[in-house]
Amino acid sequence: MAILKLKPSYKDYMWGGTRLVTEFGKEFSGDRLAETWELSCHPDGPSYVENGEYAGSTLSEYILMEGKKVTGTKSRKYEQFPLLVKFIDAKEDLSIQVHPSDAFALENEGQYGKTEMWYIVDCEEGASLYYGFSKEISKEEFVERIEKKTLLEVLNKVKVQKGDVLLIEPGTIHAIGKGNLIAEIQQNSNVTYRVYDYGRKGADGKERDLHIEKALQVTNRIPIMKRKSFEPHIVSCDYFTVDKVVLDGQLMKRMFGEIDRSSFASLLVLEGTGEVRSGGECVSVKKGDSIFITANTGEYELEGCFEALLTTV
Repeated sequence: MAILKLKPSYKDYMWGGTRLVTEFGKEFSGDRLAETWELSCHPDGPSYVENGEYAGSTLSEYILMEGKKVTGTKSRKYEQFPLLVKFIDAKEDLSIQVHPSDAFALENEGQYGKTEMWYIVDCEEGASLYYGFSKEISKEEFVERIEKKTLLEVLNKVKVQKGDVLLIEPGTIHAIGKGNLIAEIQQNSNVTYRVYDYGRKGADGKERDLHIEKALQVTNRIPIMKRKSFEPHIVSCDYFTVDKVVLDGQLMKRMFGEIDRSSFASLLVLEGTGEVRSGGECVSVKKGDSIFITANTGEYELEGCFEALLTTV
């Protein structure tokens, strides 16, 4: 079995909306759905195998039963599964936050740091996000602005449109703004340090915790230059490479590729319908689906009319 269709874990964070249910067909009965963890071996939200003999097992259980050969040779340097892929529906603004590096997170949190990328699947008119600082600030000014709740005044606010891509490296202060629906591809980590949360209160009536001391240690306080291109990929970094698949069902109806022993492939479907074939297997896909193709599968074929993100280690 080389082609696994995955079912996600669901997160109903307070800032979430309903689009992942109404537009992406996610089977969730709550009032709001903020995130779906589509490719995950993280204990905070595993994904599950939906098809074949391993149906009902977590992806982690599948890998344990089949062996690490299914994740590929590039994953062997990591003690844990290396990636986490999500859909994020931000009906409201997310907190201003920062992620640590591997070295800091492993020492202080017992898990990896977080490099991540955002692909804007869709957004409302005028939607934006925060990405780094608009000017260099001192640690003292950083602390003062957090305390006085004026931090937004020195953050770099970026207007976005459908199809935009951002790479968020450790130490970069950032936040997703309301009205964005995003595909996020990241290291397998759930470490986030919040520095500002608009004074919002959780279900317990208390303001959510901030992590200012740790954030001060890891935040890069100078402006970040957005890299314009990772050609021929939409993003390529030390942890993952992401390509966009576009099949129009007519002139470009099929795409062929090969998956060698170095890495598995994750296919996250953003629009449309189609099929994934390899070695006699055929799996139908539609908008919102997440597919895991094992390492060393060899030749595969994509057919249909759909758009997707194809990620490898």
